[in-house]
Order: sequence, then structure tokens, then C-alpha cells
Amino acid sequence: MARTPEQIGTVRMAPLSRLPAFFALNGKRAVIAGGSAAAAWKAELLSAAGAQVEVFAPQASDDMLALASAPPNGAVVIQRRNWSVDDFHGAAIAVADCPDDKAAAQFATAARNAGVAVNVIDRPAFCDFSFGAIVNRSPLVIGISTEGASPVFGQAIRAKIEALIPQGFARWTATALAWRPRLRALALSFRARRSFWERFTARALAAPNRTPDETDLDGLLAPASRAGGSVTLVGAGPGDPELLTLRAVRALQSADVILFDDLVSTGILDFARREAKKMLVGKTGHAPSCRQDDINALMISLAKGGRAVVRLKGGDPMIFGRADEEIAACRAAAIPIEVVPGITTAQGVASRLLVSLTRRGQARRVQYITGHGRGGRLPADIDWKSVADPSVTTVVYMPTNTLLDLVAAALKAGLAPQTPAIAVASATRADERVIAATIADLPARLAAERPAGPVVVMIGRVFAHLQSGASEVALTPIQRPIPLAK
Repeated sequence: MARTPEQIGTVRMAPLSRLPAFFALNGKRAVIAGGSAAAAWKAELLSAAGAQVEVFAPQASDDMLALASAPPNGAVVIQRRNWSVDDFHGAAIAVADCPDDKAAAQFATAARNAGVAVNVIDRPAFCDFSFGAIVNRSPLVIGISTEGASPVFGQAIRAKIEALIPQGFARWTATALAWRPRLRALALSFRARRSFWERFTARALAAPNRTPDETDLDGLLAPASRAGGSVTLVGAGPGDPELLTLRAVRALQSADVILFDDLVSTGILDFARREAKKMLVGKTGHAPSCRQDDINALMISLAKGGRAVVRLKGGDPMIFGRADEEIAACRAAAIPIEVVPGITTAQGVASRLLVSLTRRGQARRVQYITGHGRGGRLPADIDWKSVADPSVTTVVYMPTNTLLDLVAAALKAGLAPQTPAIAVASATRADERVIAATIADLPARLAAERPAGPVVVMIGRVFAHLQSGASEVALTPIQRPIPLAK
């Protein structure tokens, strides 16, 4: 049975405890009630953002007085009296340091009645917005919020990010701000603009402390002006989104259209640009699938229309992914194509089980074969003597429907019935299952348990230590992300 490609709707944003928004305050009026050191820090932030800050306080702390005498940007003026309702007129933002909830409620009500966003320091019940920890590489600004749960935790995260973001990014961001109108005036296509900014970003990352100049602009514009449609075959890996390569993430974030298979886990698509069109092209073994010719035609048509197309495949595109047919189709249509390799399922399984597929003294080579040939039958050209070789680790992709025939042929060719083997379903994913048995017993085990998800079978002496008599193998804990160096 055949399927037709279908467009998948954009995944909606998960609930947010706070909306991260950035106020444009340059030249606008800000009201501060209170002259404490805490109020002075908020006044300093507002002044740094260019606001004209008016402080209402009968008494002002030394911090506030020092700030008023030397503000970082916008003026800070101290009015030595309490605030009044009229003081909110024309203000864009209002902040108060209040002694109790009653005073906080009065200030918040007056500000809101005047249509002014309000923050009361350390009293979240009266706040329309909050101040988070800030990493300042202005005009690149990064804000961090913990919803007030742990400011110390937020500051620790800020320190980590400070260590990662070079100071020179401020110059690159300022340059991007200056160049954007010039780029807009060239009326480039979306793909050309995207190409320009991708190359700009690559230069910034490679030389963050250098100041970009007109030479950079000329060099970046030349290839961007030629940018057109393209196809990128991307390996999504076995399932765990953390196994994506950086290059794969960049391709997903640059795509106009993503054509993906059923075997691609949904978490992978979270890395894609939200505006990208996502189309399920339904390639899965032993089930209704889109015809390869239809996928090729759709891919070529989109690329000829100037789109950046990502063909997203589970595992690695070059391992039983029919990449050769898609590459040939693109070449015949003169469409630029590149391949981003992915971690194949065998590698993912080996990492999770902590098994070396070429363990010294047990396996001198690894071979990949497919159990799914034309028409869904066992391929007729498998080298059975190679499969029977006791010094080989054999990985069988798409084995489910033909495993019984495959094992019978391998045993006939001399494979020992007691050879260790495993079947792994949904490799590297949260619902991963590993069934260990001898190769003679594995087909019956797999047929009886019928685990959900894509299955790979692996045969060889390197799995001998997994033969414990149990039908399933305990998995090693998924490793935590490696902490970033300070």
C-alpha cells in the first residue's frame, strides 16, 4: 500500500511561566518609588536601557545619590517626596520598593490605572513583569528567569553563560544591527538572506573578538546573492535527540521544508525552525509508505521553487536510507545536495549497552546487512558465509518480518545456534527494549514479545556477557549532559 505526503502542523509552545519580553525604553520616562539600595539597582538597569528615570523618595540612599550623579545612560532625577497619582502620566514603566503589601497594592493599582506596567521589588503578587539575571553584550542581551523560585540559581546560570559568550559578540551584534537595513534594501530572497546570516554567524563564532568591517560584508554578500534551492540529507540518529550532530541542528534551523520519515522521533523536530513546513513522507518498513519516486519528485519540486529542503532520515542517510536514489535525483535535476551524517542505530545500541562491536579477540570486523529486500522479502544476495563467520559482528536492519528465514539460512551456512544475539526496539529512546537470546531462539522471542518501534538485530560473540537467562537486558542509565567548563 502507498501513502501520500502529509503536512504536519507546527508543534505548539509548551506553557511558559513568564513571557520573556524586552522593553524598548530609550528616551522614555520611568518612575521609581523609593530611594533604597534595591531601588537604586532597578533605577540603574532602567537608566542603562536609556530610560529617563524619575525617582520619588523623601530619603535617598548613598547608592541612589551616586547613581544620580553618574547614570550609565539615561538621566536619573531624584524628587525628594512621595509619589502621587499624577506622577504616572506619560510613564512607560514603574518600579517600587514598598514596606508592606498595603503600600504595594496602592502603588500597583495607581500604575495600572494609568496603563503603566508595574514591578514591586520582592513582591511578585503585585508585579506585571519581573527582572531576571542579565548577560549584557548589548545589543545582544540575554535574560534569565526562575519565576522568583531561586535568584541564586539564576545568577549561577548567568555566570555559566557569561563564561561562554565572548565580549566581542557585542561588536558583531552591533554590526548586524547596522547591516540589516542595507541587506533589506538588496531585496534578496528569504533563502539568500538566511544564507548571509548563517555565514555571518559562522564568522562571528570563529573570530568573536575581531571587529567586522566592509570586507566581511562584501565576502558574505557574494555567495548569499547566489543562494537558491537546495537539498540536505540529514541523519536524525537512532532516536535520542541529544545524539543529533551540531551540523544537523544547523540544517534543521535553516530549512524551509522538512521531509521526514515515521522513524524520526518527534523530539528531533523540536530543533527545527518553527516556521519550517514539516511534511511526513511515511517511509517505514513493512507498512504503507510513500513511494520513493513521489518523495524524489516532491523534494526536487520544492528545491526548484527556491526552498531549502531537509530530507530527515532515522539513523544515518547512507546506511540503508536509499540516499543514493535521492542524490541521483538531485544531480539529474541540477539541485545542490549535501549529506549530514547521523549516528546509526548500531552505534546507538553499542553506546547504551556499553558493548564494543569490535572487541579484541571476539570480533575483527562489523558488517551491516538488511533483512528487507525488494517486495519485503529477504534479500537474495546476502553472503551467508560472512554472516556465519564467528569473528564477525553482524547488524541486521529491518529484520522483523524476515528474521526466521534469515536465521534459518545463516544456520544452514554454518552459524552456530548458540551464537549470542540481541534484538533492540526503539534504540536510545525512553521506551527502548533489549531482548537477549541465542540466535536460534531469538526469532521466537521477538515474535512472542512483539516490541513496539523500529527493531534492529545484532549477532556476535561480543554480546555473550548479556546472556543471563533473562529475556530482557537491564540498560545503563542515560548519561547526564556533560557540564560546560567554566
